[in-house]
Amino acid sequence: MKFIASTTDAAGVRPFKDLYRQQANCQVIHFTSIDRGFTQPYLLETGGRLAGYGAMFTKHYDPRVMEFYLFPEFESFASDAFRALLETSGAVEIEAQTNMPLANRMLEEFSVEIQEEARLFAVGQTTSIEIPEAIFRKRKPEDRLENHGEPEGDWVLEWDGRVVANGGFLTHYNPPYGDIYMETAEPYRGRGFGKYLVQELKRVCYEAGKLPAARCNPDNEASRRTILSAGFQEVGFLRCGKVNPKALNVR
Repeated sequence: MKFIASTTDAAGVRPFKDLYRQQANCQVIHFTSIDRGFTQPYLLETGGRLAGYGAMFTKHYDPRVMEFYLFPEFESFASDAFRALLETSGAVEIEAQTNMPLANRMLEEFSVEIQEEARLFAVGQTTSIEIPEAIFRKRKPEDRLENHGEPEGDWVLEWDGRVVANGGFLTHYNPPYGDIYMETAEPYRGRGFGKYLVQELKRVCYEAGKLPAARCNPDNEASRRTILSAGFQEVGFLRCGKVNPKALNVR
């Protein structure tokens, strides 16, 4: 089946974003990138009919296909549609989450040198971690965590009169998810403060009407253990590969 990819703008694909989000049924790390002006969106058509859409990063990354959606009746022709998207966009990279089957299948078919860029987590079991002396509270303007690498969150963990960890959750990914982040000051790592903080951030995330989610670098084993011990489960990876020119020539 022959597909045509034509450029559009964020408004041109916005009517289909909820269908894409519902199909994914998970936190989509770069879901708002189109509306934030980081991409070039494309409409996909065949036989004069709209079939779906795609998008390619034009900022912050090399030209990279980062979103791909087809109406269900066209999914069996996904390879043809994706090839048209690659040829028209001139993308040199492809990204996909392993917990999104269609995009991940395109990544496997059309790219080489695939690498993991992030581990992805969803809520799992409920935990009841306690540190009686620790105080979980809102951050005050004067609160500081030495040598922090994460954004200063809205919440801190205080112990023995010191702020030993801080964190929060980001809501600019796809609704209804809140992406939890945290950092523990180096002298206090390995003592359970991190997993206790993540547990409490899960709680306030729910109270804000968001579904907790999390991610970390694939080689950050300490963060992975902390996230898992706070009741999350690993659900996949964000991966990226280079476009394979040989795959474009297969018809």
